[in-house]
Amino acid sequence: MEIFTKLNQLFARGTILTKLIYINVGIWILLRLAIVVCTLFQVGDEHFVRYLQMPSAYSVFFHRPWTVITYMFVHLDFLHILLNMIWLFVFGRIFLLFFNERQMGGLYVIGGIAGGVFFLLAYNIFPYFRNMVGSGFLMGASASVMAIVFAAAFYRKDYEINLLLIGRIKLIYLALFALLIDLLSVVSANAGGHVAHIGGALLGIFYATQLQKGKDLTVAVNRLIDKMVNCRKRRPVRMKVTYQRRETDADYNMRKRKESDAIDEILDKLKHSGYQSLSSEEKKALFDASKK
Repeated sequence: MEIFTKLNQLFARGTILTKLIYINVGIWILLRLAIVVCTLFQVGDEHFVRYLQMPSAYSVFFHRPWTVITYMFVHLDFLHILLNMIWLFVFGRIFLLFFNERQMGGLYVIGGIAGGVFFLLAYNIFPYFRNMVGSGFLMGASASVMAIVFAAAFYRKDYEINLLLIGRIKLIYLALFALLIDLLSVVSANAGGHVAHIGGALLGIFYATQLQKGKDLTVAVNRLIDKMVNCRKRRPVRMKVTYQRRETDADYNMRKRKESDAIDEILDKLKHSGYQSLSSEEKKALFDASKK
């Protein structure tokens, strides 16, 4: 269909920010459609989504380690993905003012991983979460987005943005306010999500400070992504072999005579018209002949 062709072209031409939004929205649409089908046929409802969400129990996570990556692209509620994509779009554009696209893609991944690690550790360390281990699952791009926000805010602490009803404010103040809200909400109904936000934010701060020292933390993950994308076995390049006939004495004498005649013509032109009249090829030929 033409609409899918256009969407594919927009995706191919888009920046990494566009691609991340497309991937998140596309996965959300597929999951919602799958849930509708499962519900209509009564074949498990949302149970299959658990294999994409990150579990809070060590025992479950060790059997589903891929969820530390997949969870950051999984959304179920419309409002959840809408808010996350708005934050990603707005602050992703600011991020790209100071960083390149590869850095953004890499930071999205390692920021999400940091959020997932914080979520897993918190649920298994703090007594408050003890009764929730096993029933808590993490999903959403929030931790990745927080890493992007805080990396930009701490890399350029003087950068200002315009907020409706407030006016100009430094981005770092907005980021710190968001972090404060998360800290105050770690015992709320969405405790796991706020813990993951903190993990992503701290990774973003660490990334910015390390980059200012000349160390880019996204290099390794981008190399890994490149290897995964280019994992297809490349066809060996066939070498083309050409054979050249051996030059005979007659051929050699003829070639030398032609070279001598060409030099004589250049010298004759030099005598009558001067050095400036020679072309660049003639000057080069005269220079090469003088070295022999």
